Amino acid sequence: MNILIITGGSKGIGKALAEKYASEKYHVFSVARSLSNSEKFTEIKADLSTIKEATKTLKSIFNQIDKENVSSITLLNNAGRLGKISTLENLDPEDIAKSIQLNTTTPLVLSSLFIKKTQNWNCKKQIINISSGAATKPYEGWSVYCTSKAALDMTTKTIAAEQSEIKNGVKCVGIYPGVVDTNMQNQIRKTNKADFKNIERFKYLKENNELYSPEFVAQKIYSIDIENQLQSGDIIDIRNF
Repeated sequence: MNILIITGGSKGIGKALAEKYASEKYHVFSVARSLSNSEKFTEIKADLSTIKEATKTLKSIFNQIDKENVSSITLLNNAGRLGKISTLENLDPEDIAKSIQLNTTTPLVLSSLFIKKTQNWNCKKQIINISSGAATKPYEGWSVYCTSKAALDMTTKTIAAEQSEIKNGVKCVGIYPGVVDTNMQNQIRKTNKADFKNIERFKYLKENNELYSPEFVAQKIYSIDIENQLQSGDIIDIRNF
C-alpha cells in the first residue's frame, strides 16, 4: 500500500494532488480546515495553525496505518497562506504570526513527527514541501510570505542533511509549483497597487491564460515523484522540468 498524507488538500493545488495520487491507487489522507467532500480520499478537518491540533491529527492518522503493509509513505506539506499583502510596517502582528505558523512552524512540527513515527519502517519514506519562487526573490508586500518560504527551503535542506547518513532515512525535497490559478491568485489580483507593486504582472498572467491549472501542477509533481527525478535536498521549479 502506498500512502500520501497531505495538508491543505481541500482546494487548489492540494485538492488536485490528493485526487491525482488517489487516482493512482494511493491511500490519501487530507488534513485541512475545510472539506471538499470528495469520495476519492480520506478527509480530516483540522486547524493546522494550531500545533496541538496538527500533531494530534497526524498521530491519529498513524494509528490507522498498518506499517507492515506499507510500500511507501509520503508527507506532503502543502497548506499555506499569503496573509495580508502590504509592507511590513502595515501588517498586524497576529497576521504575521499566523502566516509563519502555517507556512513554516507547522511543516517543521509535522515533519519532525513524521520522521519519528517512521524511524523503523522499511519502506520508501519521503517529505515533499510545496514552496515558492518567493523564497528566493523579495516581493514588496510579501515580506512574511517570502520569509516563511525561504525558511521552508532551509527545512528541506536540513532534513535531507540530517537523514543522509541514516539507514533508509527520509528523503526530503522542495517544489516550486509556478504561478497557479488558485484562490491565492484571486487575492493577489484584488490587492491595492500601493500595497503590492507587482500586481500588474499577475493580472497579465491571468488575462493571457499563462497561469498553470492545479491539475497540471499535480500531474507534474506526481511524475517527478514516481520517476524519482530528485535527490534528497533538491529544491526545484516545475517550470524547469
